Parts: sequence; C-alpha cells; structure tokens
Amino acid sequence: MKNIINSLKKYESVENIIGPLILIEGVEGVKYGELVEIIQNEERRLGKVLEIEEDKALVQVFEGTSGLSLSEIKVRFTGKPIEFGLSPSILGRIFNGLGKVRDGGPEIIPEIYLNINGSPINPTRRDYPSEFIQTGISSIDGLNSLVRGQKLPIFSGSGLPHNLLATQIVKQAKILTEKEEKFVIVFAAMGITFEEAQFFQEQFISTGAIERCVIFINLADEPAIERISTPRIALTTAEYLAYQLGMHVLVILTDMTNYAESLREISAARNEIPGRRGYPSYLYTDLATIYERAGRIKGKPGSITQIPILTMPQDDKTHPIPDLTGYITEGQIVLSRALHLKGIYPPVDILTSLSRLRDKGIGIEKETGEKHTREDHPYLASQLFASYARGKEAEELAMILGEAALTESDIAHLSFSRKFEEEFINQGLDENRTIEQTLNLGWKLIKILPKSDIKRIPPQIMEKFWED
Repeated sequence: MKNIINSLKKYESVENIIGPLILIEGVEGVKYGELVEIIQNEERRLGKVLEIEEDKALVQVFEGTSGLSLSEIKVRFTGKPIEFGLSPSILGRIFNGLGKVRDGGPEIIPEIYLNINGSPINPTRRDYPSEFIQTGISSIDGLNSLVRGQKLPIFSGSGLPHNLLATQIVKQAKILTEKEEKFVIVFAAMGITFEEAQFFQEQFISTGAIERCVIFINLADEPAIERISTPRIALTTAEYLAYQLGMHVLVILTDMTNYAESLREISAARNEIPGRRGYPSYLYTDLATIYERAGRIKGKPGSITQIPILTMPQDDKTHPIPDLTGYITEGQIVLSRALHLKGIYPPVDILTSLSRLRDKGIGIEKETGEKHTREDHPYLASQLFASYARGKEAEELAMILGEAALTESDIAHLSFSRKFEEEFINQGLDENRTIEQTLNLGWKLIKILPKSDIKRIPPQIMEKFWED
C-alpha cells in the first residue's frame, strides 16, 4: 500500500475503542472509506473510515486493536482510499489478506496504484459471457459449464472436499481458443487454518501452477477485519490483469462464509440492528459489490470469471449466505454429502446444480457458426440430466417397493444413474479430462438406455455420434 504522507493532520482525541473499532472526535474533512494510520509509540497500524457523523469518525483497524491505549494512540487521516500497488511481476507471488508479501520474496515495485473498492462498470459496456472454460472436471464441464465472465459459486458444507476441488480447478483450468491468450488465476483464501494454507501453497508450487497464480491468504488466527479487504484486494488484482494487461482471469474466493462472519462481527461491534440470523441488513448489497466485479467489458480483451466457494452452515441452502449468493450469481455448483459418503469425488449434486449461462458457452452458435465445444454438447447434457433424474426417481421407488416393482425402463435408468455416479461424476484428484473425453464418456453411458428413451437428442446428432 502507499506510504502515508507525514504532513497530514494528526488527531489524539480518541474517545473509545470497541473491538476492532476506534471512535475519534473533533475531525474535519474526513471521507467515508478513507485510509487511516494509527500510531502508538513506534508501532503503526492501518484502518479505514467506516462511518462519519458530525465531527466524529468510526475507524476499523485492520490489525486489530489489541494493545492500543486511549491515552497513547494518534490517528492520521491520509485523504486517500485504500489502494494496492500492482505490476506484472505480481504473478507467481503469495500475499497476506492486506496485500503484504507473504512468500519471503522481494517487495513488489508498483507501476500503478488502484482503489481496492474498484469502480462500477457501466452496464451498457458489459459484454455477454459466451466462451467456454475447461476445468477438466466432467460434472462441471459436461453439465454445468463455466463460461468466461461468469460468476459460478460452489455451495459446500463442513467436511466436504471443496478445498481439493478448488486446487484441482486452479491446476487444470484452461481456455480453448486457437489464438494464444494469457490465462491466469487469482486465488484468495479467507479465514483458513495454517494447515490449509500450507496445503494450498504446496499444491500450487509442486505442480508449477504458482507461475500463473496470484495468491492471497488470510489465516483464521489473523484479525477478522482483514478478511473484509481480502476479496477486494484480490479482485483489484484481477481487474488490473484483465482490463489493463488483457489477460483472462479466473478468481477463486474461499470461504465466503468466513467473510460474511467477519462482516457480522464488525456489524455487532457497531451496534447495528441485525437482520436474518444476526447478519447485517446490508449483506446482500455487500456481497453484490464483490460478485458484480466479474464480467467482460466491450472493447477490452480481458475477462474476469469468479468461482466463490462457501460452506453452508448445517448444509442449509436457505441460510442467508448461500440464499443471497444465489440471487446475485448465475447458478451454483452444489456438493452432496450423500455422494461424498459413497466415496465419490468430486461429490457434485447434478440435480441441484445449475449454470445459467451454460448454453451460451457450449456447442456451436447457430448465427455465427462459432465453435465453443462440440455440436452435440447441449443435447447430450440435457439428455444426461433428464436420464439421471429419472434414475434417481427409480432408486427412490426401489427403496419403497423393491426393484421387482420396477419396469424394464426403470431398471435401465437405475443402472444408468449408478454408472453415471461411478464413472462420470467420480474422477481422480489429478484426472484432467478434456471436453471431448467428457462428452465421449457421456455417450458411452447413455447407451445403457434403450434408444426409445432418448428423446432430447435430435436424430441428426444421434446418427453422427451414436456408435453401435
């Protein structure tokens, strides 16, 4: 962050310290979101203005207020928003949640400073997401495809392998274009344990994925207030790489539940009236300021695609965090505890997962003839989904009445659904399937069913891809 200018006015009229917040009296010309320097003896901490009322300013301290004394601290308002220094050398580096170097390497020499809150994108300048991103994971690529510029969250639960899935996506994600385009990952982890941080770093370094990554890590034992800035610094980095350097950026944010818990903690310290389950009433607006920073801009070659990961308390999809996230984003990938208990990885629940922009990024466009994946992809995906849904219905019926009560078609769909889970959804931790391999596997499994039950694939596609 920028060095603080020493000539700015200092205040010693600190009235109160409340949790991670301090209240200063007698201030003049202070602005909302302004960067603040808190000084006690030789120690310096940073904060930002949360609220202003008459001559009082409420400031949140990023490093926490532990050890601060009312009689000894001095506060300096910088007159500037919180900014992050960026340059192309940021790639391959690891930072903490406030953007300070964490990997022991040299400090970044910035070429530009950007406000971490970003700037709103004019809706008329947004370009529609329409290009496929291959993750190498069949349950995502085949049925819930990720499109460049989309925001597609992963809804997980405590104990489910969302961290493994996140690292696999980082290692395997790529764009399928004939022209060479720079594709990079910005990875931000919030409120994770030291062991999880070590796991992420070792995975990225050992596989060489670190070379195309920028990583931000906020640990669980670090001040919760730091988590409020971590996703914003990560997205500022993504905007620099995408819109100024022309790269295609995939941003992975984990865990947004930890972020929302920090927001609730700050809200409680401010004595705000709580909303649902104690979260602040502005949770929706706050999450939107993060999620809406994904997208493409007309006239600019780069793009930002987001995969926020959140753990649902008690696996409850109606909890405020997943509920509000679902309203803002374009679908969700839901992890299933039942599949996880069966030993299936990744345990993606196909029937409750959805990518609303899937059909814009797969197949071949009728108007332009532009090829995204393969012409059979949208029809095969629709058929696989429908057949799997019918197979799960047959499974429930068999549990109640027994398999003897099933028709031949029901038995075929039941067999298909089991094979689909074992071979299509299930894959290795390091198994990187191309979209062609995923689609070919789908065709192999669909042949378990009678041809008369395949009603979502046009005859011309069946004739071309069905091999007896």
